[in-house]
Amino acid sequence: MQITADRSSSPTPPLSASPAFGNGLRANRLKTTKQGGKLVNDYWTDLFAAKEDGRKVVWYNGTYIPPFFHAHDVAWVHGEAWSAYLAAKHGEIPAQQAGEARGYDRELCSYARTHIGQALIDMRNVAEGKLGMAPDDPRALTMAKLPPPDMFINAYPYCSSGQQWDDIIYRLYGKRIPIFNVSIPLLWGGRPDAGYLRGQEWDERSQYVARQLRAMTEFLEEHTGRKYDWDRLREVMGFIKQAATLRLEAMDLCTARPAPASFFDWIVSIAHVNFLPGTQAIVDYFQAVKDEIQQRIANGEGAVPNEKYRLFFDGMMNWNKVGWLADKFAAVDATVVAGRYTHMSFWQEPDLVDLKDPVLGMAQNYLICPNNHGAPIMIGEINKLCDKFGIDGMVMHASRTCRGMTNSQFLIADSAKRNGRQALFFEGDVADESFYKDELLNTRLEAMIESMEARRLQAA
Repeated sequence: MQITADRSSSPTPPLSASPAFGNGLRANRLKTTKQGGKLVNDYWTDLFAAKEDGRKVVWYNGTYIPPFFHAHDVAWVHGEAWSAYLAAKHGEIPAQQAGEARGYDRELCSYARTHIGQALIDMRNVAEGKLGMAPDDPRALTMAKLPPPDMFINAYPYCSSGQQWDDIIYRLYGKRIPIFNVSIPLLWGGRPDAGYLRGQEWDERSQYVARQLRAMTEFLEEHTGRKYDWDRLREVMGFIKQAATLRLEAMDLCTARPAPASFFDWIVSIAHVNFLPGTQAIVDYFQAVKDEIQQRIANGEGAVPNEKYRLFFDGMMNWNKVGWLADKFAAVDATVVAGRYTHMSFWQEPDLVDLKDPVLGMAQNYLICPNNHGAPIMIGEINKLCDKFGIDGMVMHASRTCRGMTNSQFLIADSAKRNGRQALFFEGDVADESFYKDELLNTRLEAMIESMEARRLQAA
């Protein structure tokens, strides 16, 4: 039975609908991040042509393993990226409805539900020779181009839905396409010597993941008929290590007041260190981002025109609402400076990667996805970030279908309050816009701003 929902495409009410959003200011976004969209579009264009170019295609989910594919000249489809791409273009609803009609509940990870639903549409369209929507609908041309898989690989840390996602699509394709699973275990941190990047558990699990990654290269060799090119992997990782280092250096510059870039600038730069090819282009991109940030600091220019409050965003991004949320916080003179999703993931520790033999360092970067840590270590790292960036309050995006990200949020909020920071919760989702309620966020954000202002007046 198909589950129906209110999926109206009517525009969200204007910010001025709430008294807190009356100044009309908008976020001052980095110009270089807008230019970075070309790199993302180039990736999709190249991917859509992969079959015509005679390349094998792997569909994968999970952590940032594309360097292994890039080095072996295999095209890759990142399931989360594809779902976010559809959501950002407001083309996700047909896919989500197809998943629901097949029996996948709306509470299932909307990344997975969107990707599975789109796979169902693609398979039906191929069988029936149609696109399933109006021929002149621009979304149809995009959706029809995703190349079918030759292989599946799953490398999902922390998330049980993600670990089953590829297996579901594997079954949809009749179990005829080879599949490989990389197990990335949780770092519980329960041993006496456990800590961030240290302890027996860390050492053992680093080696455990590294062994599986080497076995994954053998899987790629088997299903392409070609010997794996380790020299090429070292070359690719050289570019990624440079890009990741520049990204972290640029983020650190945002301790400046006003912050020259915001969480939303880093959100639109995730693709570049998550699944784009490791080439000189991403190095140049993050160098340009860093240069613009340095120039903004010299000019006293902020990501929010009149910064008064500095916030931390916890939770996955709502890909339907990136620009909308950036402007909403700017309208109350609040800069969302950092976040768990952006500042604690995606080659967060590039110095661990030894370019002579990069596999162990790659495995370790996959292990330190923030959700993969036990709560005490993860919350400790969050508190360090909040101290570093001078955070006044935390915004907890309780993504309705992403339990992996939301499970620990009450603990994080409690820790924030103990450290003198305000916290608010609002509900939304990564790719299903129907879960987002603008009025709820407006009310809670207004209350938090009033509370932070009252606390400042008391301290004055």
